[in-house]
Order: sequence, then structure tokens, then C-alpha cells
Amino acid sequence: MCAQQRIALYGGTFDPVHVGHLEIARKVSQLFEIEKVLFIPAQLAPHKIRRLVTAPIHRYAMLALATQDDPQLLISSFELDAPDRRYTVDTVAHFQRALGDSTELFFIMGADSWAEITTWREWERLLTMINFIVVTRPGYEPGTAHASNIFFTDAVMNDASATNIRRLAREGRYDELRNLLPRPVLEYIKKYEIYRENEARLNS
Repeated sequence: MCAQQRIALYGGTFDPVHVGHLEIARKVSQLFEIEKVLFIPAQLAPHKIRRLVTAPIHRYAMLALATQDDPQLLISSFELDAPDRRYTVDTVAHFQRALGDSTELFFIMGADSWAEITTWREWERLLTMINFIVVTRPGYEPGTAHASNIFFTDAVMNDASATNIRRLAREGRYDELRNLLPRPVLEYIKKYEIYRENEARLNS
């Protein structure tokens, strides 16, 4: 009998993808013996509808640049390709069907998202569908979970913040982003002035 391959789904807006995201993907892969991590950028930020999200083409391009040298890290445009917003429960069901019984699926999420899990679409069903890996942030105490398929890890202590990164980019403080972004992603942001353009649209 062949062992199941382990694949982790990692959802988020990735606006932009930063070194914290990459560290989480790689560290979780080591701890849980994950063969592949599939980044799934969302079309919209689920609980941040009022915030302008960078165009999908830019967020996908930045993910491609950030993961291009690591064959373990892949990207799916499944949620970006949808004509309307997809919910996590639908995304998980899609990959279960696509990958079949030969794959054991995990879903990576941050502690802040875990704290809001009861507001997610069909969250009780979702919790029964897939293994969850909750990455706690420095100083964060997650609520206890009694389900056997929910794992907490504090092994990743990088507290890079996409909100802070967007602010620094908006202000043109690119030197301060060198340790927060993969170099190709930083160069891409500078070239297209992505977050400066967003700020202009917000103020128009």
C-alpha cells in the first residue's frame, strides 16, 4: 500500500508575498513532512472587503518571483480565476476532488485567521474536511482546539507584516524592505510602483 503524499494549501491575499510567508511554508513543510505547498491567492480579502486589494496579475507575478527557485512551492490561480469570490470550503472541496485519496491535505493559516474561523462560510463542515496547521504569531495565545486534525505550531517566529510592508512601499522607503521581501519581489514593487498606485487610487 502506497503512502499518501502530503500537500498543504496556503491561502491568503499575499499582498505582497513576503519572507514571513515563505518561512512559514518551508518550516511547516519540514515539521509536517509536506511534499508540496500550494499558494492559493484569493481574489478578495475575505474579511477586508473595504481595503483595496492589488490586482491579481501583480500578486500572482510576485508569488511566481518569490517561489521560482523552490520546486516545493507551487501556485494555484483557482480562486483568482473564479468569476466571483470563492470560499475556503469550496476551494478545499475542489482540491480534494482534483487530488483524490492518494493525497493527505493540510490547510495553513495564521492565528489571527483561526481566531475568526467561526465567521467563515460553513466553518463546521470545513473543520471536518482537512487537517489544519495554525501558525501562531509572537505573543499570541490561540484558543484550545480538541479536534485531532488541528495542529498549532509556534516554530515560525517571523512577524513580517504585509500592512507595514505596503506602508513602507507607499512611502518609497525601499531600503527598509530589503529584509522583509525576496529581492525579486522588491524589485518588482519598485519597478511598477504598485503600492504607490494603490494609494493614488484610494485618494482619487
